[in-house]
Amino acid sequence: MSDSVAGNENPGGREKTLSLNDQAYLAFRHRLITLRYKPGEYLNTAQVMDDLERGRTPVNQAIHRLATEGLLQIIPRKGVMVAPLSIDDALELIEVRLVNETLCVQLASQKVMATHIAQLRDLNQRIAAASKAHDREQMMLLDREFHQMLAEIAGNRRLSDILSVIHAQAQRFWATTLSSVTHMEEVIAEHNAIIMALEEGDTQRAAEAARAHIQSFKRALLAT
Repeated sequence: MSDSVAGNENPGGREKTLSLNDQAYLAFRHRLITLRYKPGEYLNTAQVMDDLERGRTPVNQAIHRLATEGLLQIIPRKGVMVAPLSIDDALELIEVRLVNETLCVQLASQKVMATHIAQLRDLNQRIAAASKAHDREQMMLLDREFHQMLAEIAGNRRLSDILSVIHAQAQRFWATTLSSVTHMEEVIAEHNAIIMALEEGDTQRAAEAARAHIQSFKRALLAT
């Protein structure tokens, strides 16, 4: 059965406007981020085509795009492997997140509107509901949407592109921590702290809240 992932990543049925290549990319990326395709696993292209219900050309395009983003590795004479997870990679990623996500919320604090605050609150409430229901995939999709919204509010397209790649990589590590109820409660509280700082237009506090959120991710990861 098809995952209909493009629809999940594009609320309101906007997947209809996406190309077949983009639909394959989003569906493939979703399986990587949620660890349905395991780190270090070799993938058979024909099986991926069957899983995603997509043709060879869109899947091959997705493979090359995801390899560029560091989620897949193309191994000569062996095929395609899901990029392994290592603590060294995670720590490097955290350093990059600290710089870029702090900048994101600083920019967002200068441009945020009341409608944005309402949308962010709604997303965080839905994350809390998904956490209570132990729906890991929904938590991940909503968390991704929360961070995408922050990037949209910041209004810097190049930064948004960078954050999209960083967040996809980070979510693979985050997926290993989601069994902890305490961690999810912390995530929801940290999101609320970011929202409150943005609502008050407090750039410094927004940056501090973003840093605290990423440091919490680091602690949860090192505890697994």
